[in-house]
Amino acid sequence: MTDSQDSQPTEALSRRELREARALEESASAAGSRGAKAGASGGLAGHIRRHPTAWLAASLSVAFLLLGTGAVFLGASTGTRATVAAPVPTPTETPRQVPASIPAASHLRTCSVASILADPRLSNFSGYVVNANTGEVLLDRGGTTPQRTGSVLKTLTAAAALQTLGPGGQFTTQVLDGDTPGVIVLKGGGDPTLATTPATVYSGAPLISDLATSAMARYQQLHPGVPVTQIVLDSTMWDPNDKWDDSWLRKEQADGYQAEVTALMVDGGRADPSATVSVRSSDPVGGAGRAFASAAGLRTATFTTGTATGTTVLAEVSSQPISVLIPQMMSWSDNVLAENMARVTSIAAGFDGSSGSLAQAIPGALVALGLDASGVTIRDGSGLSDLNAVPGSFITSLMSKARTGEQNLGIMFNALPVSGMSGTLSGRFTGANAIAAGSVIAKTGWIDTAYTLGGVVNAADGTPLAFMFASIRDGISSDAKEAQDTLATGLYTCGDNLSNT
Repeated sequence: MTDSQDSQPTEALSRRELREARALEESASAAGSRGAKAGASGGLAGHIRRHPTAWLAASLSVAFLLLGTGAVFLGASTGTRATVAAPVPTPTETPRQVPASIPAASHLRTCSVASILADPRLSNFSGYVVNANTGEVLLDRGGTTPQRTGSVLKTLTAAAALQTLGPGGQFTTQVLDGDTPGVIVLKGGGDPTLATTPATVYSGAPLISDLATSAMARYQQLHPGVPVTQIVLDSTMWDPNDKWDDSWLRKEQADGYQAEVTALMVDGGRADPSATVSVRSSDPVGGAGRAFASAAGLRTATFTTGTATGTTVLAEVSSQPISVLIPQMMSWSDNVLAENMARVTSIAAGFDGSSGSLAQAIPGALVALGLDASGVTIRDGSGLSDLNAVPGSFITSLMSKARTGEQNLGIMFNALPVSGMSGTLSGRFTGANAIAAGSVIAKTGWIDTAYTLGGVVNAADGTPLAFMFASIRDGISSDAKEAQDTLATGLYTCGDNLSNT
């Protein structure tokens, strides 16, 4: 039989004390038999006084035995031994998800142009404004929806020409020896600036008189004594019949804004070579032939149209480089120069120079700039058609790049009119808007159904804001220009604090 824990004596009770306790028990038994004798000698109390230590030990032993017995009985009554409760685990908290990075605080902008936007002169308005440094959108009113552009489209044409033809690209007009003596060919290379007088609007343009003098001198060397009797007019750089878009109003020709788009012409087809706005010729190819014959002294020569068969170049003249033509195009918004530049750009890009090819040639060149041309619809090179459609967001992206001079775009940007100072903005930004004079660099646009303005505002706080405005309505009034100037002045005032509310 094994000992249980309850039957083991406590370590605190020594053997000596046990012997004393047993002796005490025996003494108590003897005392009971002696009766009165024990009482006479002081009895139990007297014995306790004589052996206090033994009595204390005995009392403790008895108490220990009683407590142990109680624990045994308690265990027996429940049928189990007493156990210690297992500790309750401390619940663990599920960690919260924490973002990988904490977004930067957004700028609370408080400068509103809402009251200006409510101006009814803005008509059906769309607008888009970004911080040109950061690309952050500060104002958006339908700015991602393609809209007609007016002459703001010329910025796309200029950018495409810079990418495709390069800043040094030129348009060349040639005189070729014909396939038989007595025949020469005047071959157009798309240059509308070929001039009949030094007093041309195109400063530094090649003169047809120089071309005629050089060509005749070379012809006489090759064919001494043989007169020129026939001049072939070659305008086949692109289809000569593809010269007028059916979405253009013919009155633009009579009003002096648009000539037929031909590869051979002089003075941009103007009746007055020195006037930016002048009635345009209804026969620009024939006009170029007559101007050449007059300068060459060939008064009896006849004209035919066709394609050059000879290959010997008698003489040639070239336009100013693209880097010079773009400022001339931008300054007074020359539609003819824009259209011819777009056609030559198409051919250089591998297309056929047709009006239909511009829908691919121009956006394709702009994609090379890193721009997203989805949603861009190109109908012509000048913006005269109301079928052109470009999102304002695309214009602002182009302007942001142009402002920094990226990929030769600084040539285009530096050619843009400046508020109250140059080009088509020289007479604008007056009165209360004069505070923004010199700070708005932008291309203007106007067709019968829209007024547009797109460029960069150098705001009062130093922030460059790229923007595009379009006010659209059939028969729109010219007072839309002043409303847009006021809005641009609002951008100038607000700067980076401009609120999209």
